[in-house]
Amino acid sequence: MKGKLKILTAMLIFGSIGVFVKKIDLPSSEIAFLRGIIGSLFLIFASVLVKRKLSLKSIRENIVLLVVSGTAIGCNWIFLFQAYKYTTISNATLSYYFAPIFVMMIAPFVLKERLTPGKVGCLIAAMIGLSLINLGGSDTSSASNHLIGILYGLLAAVLYASVILMNKFIKDLSGFETTLVQLIISSIVMLPYILLEDTVDFSKLTSSSIIIILILGIIHTGVAYFLYFTAIKELKGQTIAVLSYIDPISAVIIAAIFLGERMNFVQIVGGILILGSTFWSERIEK
Repeated sequence: MKGKLKILTAMLIFGSIGVFVKKIDLPSSEIAFLRGIIGSLFLIFASVLVKRKLSLKSIRENIVLLVVSGTAIGCNWIFLFQAYKYTTISNATLSYYFAPIFVMMIAPFVLKERLTPGKVGCLIAAMIGLSLINLGGSDTSSASNHLIGILYGLLAAVLYASVILMNKFIKDLSGFETTLVQLIISSIVMLPYILLEDTVDFSKLTSSSIIIILILGIIHTGVAYFLYFTAIKELKGQTIAVLSYIDPISAVIIAAIFLGERMNFVQIVGGILILGSTFWSERIEK
């Protein structure tokens, strides 16, 4: 399978996550935990299958960053799944896609990167876009729920942005190795949380919910991450950045087809502003 096809497949898989999560009758923390466990086991199996050995020495040297970033990934999933529960998949996904904007905002302080006028323009455009998405749903009776969902999506974006920045400081580990260790750590960290905060009861799960959870763990985590990280070596960074926009666009289309979710004109304009600003901020970076 060629690199572009791998990325395309991975992005389409990521774009359908929301539809599957909405069909699982479990708290967000438990869904995130099961996703992490199943995804980790699949990636371990994949690494054995392709005979890829983990560098234990490098893992030990980066263990602090791996633990913190792994924890952030677990919390990021919980907030994203909460966003799906409160608002539409379109609103949640576009809010979540604010992550590159947060990276751009934090980078001058963490990475000492210069905040250029072009980047400031992208930041302003993204803020306007987010406002339009929120205002576009204000005429509905569940406007407050939409706002809560968007806030959860933004919290997830902040955590994902922190993972992106922390990964820049991880040395001598491939993207595949880093992701595998982070998934394992996220599952370990989430276990005591769900035991303390939630009444864990999987006995009421239907057979369809079990199948969906397995799909979420194996396909949306294991297979998608495996395709993504094996494709990175075959493609240029700019190509990967452009193809990554298939994720939010496909999420909106899939939600419209399978859940009947629709975006009004104001929200569509807001979505274009967010995706456009993240795209141009990456172009400026290049």
